[in-house]
Amino acid sequence: MSPKKRALQIGLFLLIMAMTFYALLGGRDLSEIARAVREMSPWYLLPAVALAIFFVCAEGYMIWYLLRSMKAQKDGRKESSLFRCIQYSFIGFFYSGITPSATGGQPVQLYYMNKDGNRGSDSTVVLMTVALAYKFVLVIIGLGILFFWSGPLRGELGVYFPLYLLGLALNVILVVLILGVMLCPKVILGGAKFFENLLIRMKIWKASEKREEKIQSFVDSYQQAVSWLKGHKGSLLCVIAVTFLQRCSVFVLTYVVYLGFGLHGSGAMKVILLQAAVYIAVDMLPLPGAQGITELMYQTVFVHVFTGEYLIPSMLVSRGINFYFLLIVSLAVVLVNRFIYDKKSIQKSKKYK
Repeated sequence: MSPKKRALQIGLFLLIMAMTFYALLGGRDLSEIARAVREMSPWYLLPAVALAIFFVCAEGYMIWYLLRSMKAQKDGRKESSLFRCIQYSFIGFFYSGITPSATGGQPVQLYYMNKDGNRGSDSTVVLMTVALAYKFVLVIIGLGILFFWSGPLRGELGVYFPLYLLGLALNVILVVLILGVMLCPKVILGGAKFFENLLIRMKIWKASEKREEKIQSFVDSYQQAVSWLKGHKGSLLCVIAVTFLQRCSVFVLTYVVYLGFGLHGSGAMKVILLQAAVYIAVDMLPLPGAQGITELMYQTVFVHVFTGEYLIPSMLVSRGINFYFLLIVSLAVVLVNRFIYDKKSIQKSKKYK
């Protein structure tokens, strides 16, 4: 990504964030909000932060588990450690958070995974499997809420109920598309050749037999990785189980914040299901970090849960922990990789030339 494009994305992210907080906090007594936020018990704040950290680390565990199970490291190359895979996850979270529809995370993850010696085909399949499990679990949770909690869901969501249906439908479509791409290597090969021919016609690339051989080799390795997954359903079930826990950690976080403010009256299941509904509704929207719409929907959905003066403070705490706090931590990981690991890699390559 060029520095200009990166600056544009970060600028858009900051602009939307500023507009969101202006809309939410404009005209309100900030001292009252700050006082209410300070009332949250630190004994619940720490578990909330731990749940947020678990959310990102769980993805890193799944990447590590699949890479290790597939024996992705070949030819005596060093195997990616669990700690390194957790870094991939934080890097992905940051770039997903600042790009529309979270499209920027996986390409950067793939870049670092390949740079560390993972085969491109295996890395691609691993990331697609993690993405598929993530979307599949959201779809299952979303359909479960819709079928078994339809009446309360309509009442609590109000005007946002159609948005929930849209978000659920988009996730279903994406699950079908990812499955189609994973199970049909010819789609990958056709797409690669299409873009290769396009770049050749634009005179960005020159025709090359070696490139065609590399593309074919990639597709063959990709097909082998997919075949491995088909034959190891236990590994897939493990990834889906961890993904379910990962998803639920964000939903439970909101209930922990609820308890932290000392509130009573709404059961754990209601708070968790409402947070899940908000997440599903905004997950596929083309806004960096789903900013703005998430906060606006939160105010409507949780108005009868976080009663009185606690609605905005609860939103600031829960959203601050599960998104902005994680984004700051992820930025730190990105900067460490950008200015330390990348420089070390360049120095090593120069040393062996």
